[in-house]
Amino acid sequence: MNTTPQITRTSWLLIAILGFVWGGTFLAIEIALTGITPFWLAASRIGFASMVMLALWAVRGFALFTKRPTRGNITILITIGIISSALPFSLLAWGQQFVTSGFAGVTMASVALIVLPLAHFLLPGENMTPRKVGGFVIGFVGVVVLIGGQAFESTGAAMETAGRIACVGAASCYAVSSILMRRLPSVDPIGLATILMLIGASIMLPAAFLSEGPPPMPAPKILGVLAFLGLVPTAGAAFLRVYVVRTAGPVFMSLVNYQVPVWSVLLGALVLSEPLPMSLLYAMVLILAGVGLSQYGALTRLFRNA
Repeated sequence: MNTTPQITRTSWLLIAILGFVWGGTFLAIEIALTGITPFWLAASRIGFASMVMLALWAVRGFALFTKRPTRGNITILITIGIISSALPFSLLAWGQQFVTSGFAGVTMASVALIVLPLAHFLLPGENMTPRKVGGFVIGFVGVVVLIGGQAFESTGAAMETAGRIACVGAASCYAVSSILMRRLPSVDPIGLATILMLIGASIMLPAAFLSEGPPPMPAPKILGVLAFLGLVPTAGAAFLRVYVVRTAGPVFMSLVNYQVPVWSVLLGALVLSEPLPMSLLYAMVLILAGVGLSQYGALTRLFRNA
């Protein structure tokens, strides 16, 4: 891992791909929830992705750390495995029972805001500046509007609020795991992504069984959606995310959240005919404006190096 983030054209291409893939993930989750319970949805995603990643890792000879990891490294690794897959996948699947895919996607933009103060204290070269502070404040107002606004009709106001908080909680998990990932020593990206999925699966599978009973038998259409979720936005995107975080840094990785809310809102409206209330649009504009202001330096480097 480089102490100083290395941002290249490849880095920008990868986050563009991740933005579209993750933006469409919430649509797929919404469809899958029509035929499977939320925790088994999360367990199926992680379980399928683990098998795919394990096969890829085997081809690479099960490479992982270049040096023998310390106990602290192992503790961080287990923590990342929990908060980068098992916990956020469960929160999103549960929360999307009460909010739309567009709403869930917009909450992911808050990852960039949560990363900023954490990176300032925990990572070298990622200090807060007055511009970043201003962006954080603007984006935080957007998150407040997002959670507090009456964005969607639901089965009940209390459960809708709980669903919104669950989605923001998932975003917080992604932010913290990105910071912790940069604190690991030199490691093979495929091996790391695989280990994280296996840790998540070892927790999520028994948790789903204990909370929701034996796994259901979904229809072929739902099985296809689950396979897609496991292969593309989980296994494939996990590797790309690890690579970008380890090379370009978590703050740069957070730029993917410009695209995720836009794609999730557009796809939700076009495919599922989800509503577009003004409170959701206001929140999206505020959050993206805050992210844009805080990441102005990275954006100017893109045009300078293009």
